[in-house]
Amino acid sequence: MQKKLAILSTVAALALAACGDTDLERGATGAAAGAGAAILLDGNVLTGALIGGAAGALCDDLTNQC
Repeated sequence: MQKKLAILSTVAALALAACGDTDLERGATGAAAGAGAAILLDGNVLTGALIGGAAGALCDDLTNQC
């Protein structure tokens, strides 16, 4: 049950990575969300931050959601 909660929290946090007006803001939010997700899932924090930051910074380039 705790793992499901962690995954749900991660998805919600990554959805917030799309919030922000600039690529830098979205990247910073994504990096924080990725690092938090890595902590919750016992993963590598640096890798989580890099992936989250890239996803946040590039979300407006890849989708029309941002």
